Amino acid sequence: MVNRSLRRRMTVIFRIKKKKKKKKKKTIKTEGNKLSENHSGKGIAYKWVALFNVTLASLMGSINGSIILISLPAIFKGIQMDPTDPGAFQYLLWLLMGFGLITATLLLTIGRLADMYGRVKLFRIGFLIFAIGSILLYLTPGTGNTGALELIIFRLIQAVGSAFTIANGSAIITDSFPVSERGKALGINMVAFMSGQFIGLLLGGVLATYNWRYVFLVNIPFAILGTVWSYWKMKDISFRAARTSLDIVGNLLFVGGLTSLLIGVTYALMPYEHNGITDAMGWNNPWVMAALGIGIALLVAFPFVESKVENPMFRLEFFKIRAFAYGCLASFTSAIARGGAMFMLILLLQGIWLPLHGYNFEDTPLWAGIYMLPMTIGFMVMGPISGMLSDKYGPRWIATAGMTIVTLVFLGLALLPYNFDYWELGILIFFMGIGNGMFASPNSSSIMNSVPPQNRGVASGMLSTLGNSASTLSMSVFFTIVIVGIQQAFPGAVQSSFASLGSGQIDPALQQLANYLAGMSPTNALFSAFLGYNPMNSILSSMSSSVVSGIPQQIVTTLTSNYWFPQTLQQAFMPALRISFIIGAVLCGIAAVLSAMRGQKYVYEAPNSVSNIISDLAIVEETRT
Repeated sequence: MVNRSLRRRMTVIFRIKKKKKKKKKKTIKTEGNKLSENHSGKGIAYKWVALFNVTLASLMGSINGSIILISLPAIFKGIQMDPTDPGAFQYLLWLLMGFGLITATLLLTIGRLADMYGRVKLFRIGFLIFAIGSILLYLTPGTGNTGALELIIFRLIQAVGSAFTIANGSAIITDSFPVSERGKALGINMVAFMSGQFIGLLLGGVLATYNWRYVFLVNIPFAILGTVWSYWKMKDISFRAARTSLDIVGNLLFVGGLTSLLIGVTYALMPYEHNGITDAMGWNNPWVMAALGIGIALLVAFPFVESKVENPMFRLEFFKIRAFAYGCLASFTSAIARGGAMFMLILLLQGIWLPLHGYNFEDTPLWAGIYMLPMTIGFMVMGPISGMLSDKYGPRWIATAGMTIVTLVFLGLALLPYNFDYWELGILIFFMGIGNGMFASPNSSSIMNSVPPQNRGVASGMLSTLGNSASTLSMSVFFTIVIVGIQQAFPGAVQSSFASLGSGQIDPALQQLANYLAGMSPTNALFSAFLGYNPMNSILSSMSSSVVSGIPQQIVTTLTSNYWFPQTLQQAFMPALRISFIIGAVLCGIAAVLSAMRGQKYVYEAPNSVSNIISDLAIVEETRT
């Protein structure tokens, strides 16, 4: 009797196994998922199709980010607006930082929606929205303030589309590749992102010389190709999360809090006038303080609300997973160190080093990008290699070693003189690329491997949100350090430089210019250099002609040369820059410690087939009873 019952149970198990096997084979055949490579001779495996489209989105996004940096002078000239005018600074700031602000606030919500409704579906929508934004930017009809506002609005539309692709890119790659290849695939995607930053600088330098609209036109073929390809070839093979009610309260708290915080941080970078006094930055602006206070209050309330709601958008329980928690914290800390410090390094090249070495100010944006190439090469070399090594040996020590290298590079940068030999900088930033390449793909694959398949969209959104928010915060932190340092030291540097022009006596017209320079906001001077304008030309053109005509022509020629302003600025700029690099080293050191604390390789495993068979057997037995 017992043997007959056992035989009957084994028969049921065998039939269930056979049935499940047939079902799985049918799924592979119809859905074309990552295992479609078993169909030899029947086209490209789906995983490479998915990687191509996600990589195209990453490349397009990074080109779009860097191409505008070098093209801003041509863009402002095209819409008939002077970027050195004080009123233009807010438009400039929003063109630079608005994209990241919108992206950061949307990523988490989009990730949650993608888990419920399909990652590829939302990824396709993102490509389409980005294409629409690019077309609108190319067709921008307005000029002056109207044109600048239109550019900002159309760029924010692009940012919405980019948020849809960024939030789902890592999750789609993780869905499409087996565990043994995910690090390599994510590394290839990140190499495309870094390459796009350099390609964007070159394209911007070339296209802006012909027509500023071409800067936005170049995005359109990529966007259309990605849209068509994603609708034609990509399929949703992800595990779907249950369709539950959306966490409205959590969404409002998070989006409202992060938006308020980042807007406050953005406007804190702008000069603030009050009671006849002009501060170099807006941290004392009541509106800025209110925005920061509201943002912090909402974000502090957010985790308490999320712990109470039934279907939270921010999965706090993921932070109980060691690999996820320490990986995200390491990513956030390293992003704060990397974003602003790299911007400061570009300012060093454009505002001081390149002019001192004979480059015209209008050529410095392009050459700064070219001279940053060793970092891109280092990342391109190490990104895929570190991904493959982490697939084999685990991400812990590879990512930790990468952050340790970046820490040492920051310390090396802090020791550089203002008039360094280029090979010194080239070696340092090459190893910075190596270190970041060693960290990025192993860290991402570690995070994505640690969460359930049906929650990869949320995990990808959480990771991307932390990275984008850190970049915006980083810009404000490091820029504040440098501006405060310059504001304190620049007046003395100006007076000593003017005194050295003559015998020590300064005539009244020259003294008036010296006082004007000493009292001006260093923010405008730095952004003039960043945009490829000679700051002294802009300053002299904004002063009264009667004052300028009283200055000897020989001195005017000296002041507007490539050498006087950089030589004067470096006296105030370099001490503050060294402080920012030391802070970068400390943050990367913390990221290295956090990375080491993630533990050994961990991959979330879904319930196995035996559990499913037992469950099916119980149902059969219950039905028979």
